[in-house]
Amino acid sequence: MIKILELFGGIGAPRKALINLGIEHKAIDYVEWNEKAVRSYNAMFDNRYKPESIVGYSLKPDILIHGSPCQDFSIGGKQYGGNIADGTRSSLMFETLKIIEGLGGWKPHAVIWENVKNVLSGKMVGAFSRYLKDMETLGYRNSYEILDARDFGIPQARERIFTVSTLDDKPFNFNNLECKKMRPISEFLEEDVPEHYFVTQPSMVSRLPDMPINKDIFGGRMLDEVIDYVYTITTKQMRVPNSGVVRMDDDRFRYLTEKECWRLMGFEDKDFQNALGVHPGRPGMLNSALYHQAGNSIVVDVLEAIFKELLFPRKEQIFKGQMTLDQVL
Repeated sequence: MIKILELFGGIGAPRKALINLGIEHKAIDYVEWNEKAVRSYNAMFDNRYKPESIVGYSLKPDILIHGSPCQDFSIGGKQYGGNIADGTRSSLMFETLKIIEGLGGWKPHAVIWENVKNVLSGKMVGAFSRYLKDMETLGYRNSYEILDARDFGIPQARERIFTVSTLDDKPFNFNNLECKKMRPISEFLEEDVPEHYFVTQPSMVSRLPDMPINKDIFGGRMLDEVIDYVYTITTKQMRVPNSGVVRMDDDRFRYLTEKECWRLMGFEDKDFQNALGVHPGRPGMLNSALYHQAGNSIVVDVLEAIFKELLFPRKEQIFKGQMTLDQVL
């Protein structure tokens, strides 16, 4: 049985990926400071976790997954940086190193870190390079790659950098990831969407009717037979940028629904319904909590591909619970 630890765990995309793969595992713990995300996670996986910080945390997992806050790395944010001296939310990535150092000689066999690709930009790359160097000091081999959800079956132009650090002599090989044909956006869109999802802001409505299909629409795109994917799912849809708008038959336009956003992050409708049960929102209003949780998550399908490659050497035995990750690596 594989033991995982989810730091900055959000709504549990790593755990969902392992469930989808049928890999026997134990979530030895989950750490997330956002109380609403914790409630959704508990509802989805029938747990009783409480909001808490990762600072000073100590456990002994086989795989540690962390996706430290991206706001201070993101182009859409203020780009305050992620160095320890910056003291930002994004600098919490270095708390993971402290956790590993404090495990009394135990080290996770694999550490997976996900964030926005802007960490490779000139202003942000210093913090990323420091992270890689510190992981090497701890004995890890680092591999990283920018992955797009569209290459793993999800019609979302979501590019994220994934770093996989292992104690194995051989580095993780991103070239071996199993890609999938992108599914059509129609499989993810709902029918009979309520009126409160339609674009009504005068500043937006005035720009929509005569816009060519392939042009940007206030930071998003019109989704129809020509544009068959969405832009990156963000924490809000009624702002610039957003993930795109859907052209309706009556030439009106609407935002993506919360359920559509969850689908486009790789979650099933039952997961969304469980989260909706603890975050019902206000009738006739967009549900900001559920949008926020989708935008902050990791695409489940991308994690599935990473887990498959990470466990590939003896994957059949692992999937059947006949071999541990320790025996594989």
